[in-house]
Amino acid sequence: MVSASHHVVAVASGKGGVGKSTVTTNLAAALKQQGLTVGLLDADIYGPSQQHMLGVPENTIPDQQDGEFLLPVEAHGLKTMSMGYLSSAKTPMVWRGPMASSAMSQLLEKTLWGDIDVLLVDMPPGTGDIQLTLSQRATLSGAVIVTTPQDIALLDARKGIEMFQKVEVPVLGLIENMAAHVCTACGQVEPLFGEAGGQHLAEQYDVPLLGQIPLDRAIREHSDQGHPIVLADPEGPIAVVYQKAALTLMAALGQQRHAPAPLISMGD
Repeated sequence: MVSASHHVVAVASGKGGVGKSTVTTNLAAALKQQGLTVGLLDADIYGPSQQHMLGVPENTIPDQQDGEFLLPVEAHGLKTMSMGYLSSAKTPMVWRGPMASSAMSQLLEKTLWGDIDVLLVDMPPGTGDIQLTLSQRATLSGAVIVTTPQDIALLDARKGIEMFQKVEVPVLGLIENMAAHVCTACGQVEPLFGEAGGQHLAEQYDVPLLGQIPLDRAIREHSDQGHPIVLADPEGPIAVVYQKAALTLMAALGQQRHAPAPLISMGD
């Protein structure tokens, strides 16, 4: 349950495989490093991954209050909720769209997030039922679009931007993931998936480019270990990119202060 004084930000992508969940985890950690109280909702009902990326044990089940509400699971100082806490990793969610949308709404509205500054919502890829449901059930402060420089990813990122614009959700910025690979042996920078695609897309839609995240093995390794790289190497160059992205995101949110307040209420 989210109050009017808190920002709700969707982190979305037009297609899968661009590293959206990894970006969401590290962006949440970077916001936490700025002294903010951060919630993280894994809204990918079919393929929740935040539990693993945050190192939460597989058998973790959220505590309940009054037999109706869920208490968020604490991980690295973040308040988290995920369908992964409520189902087995070996049991896929075989649900039609309306069922998945209803489940996401329950996670959003029946979780007692308490006193938080920002709630990041890790969206499933695409522009379907869950994205529309979130936009209708809670007035979002804005959305962050994650893409790679690859042409096909940029085409789908455009669809994501257009969708949020149609439902009057401000696009707060873009994050270009896997922007380039730096050779560990020689230091040569190789734009494996294209070059500056995210920057050009941001310019086209007149939105900030929040950051360009390199393609780096350490990001994957730390995610697999349940310890986001922003926390594992807080002074490293990748963490710095995320920290700057978090600062730019908060600056963009500051310009949304007069937007309508979220339509759902927040429990303490």
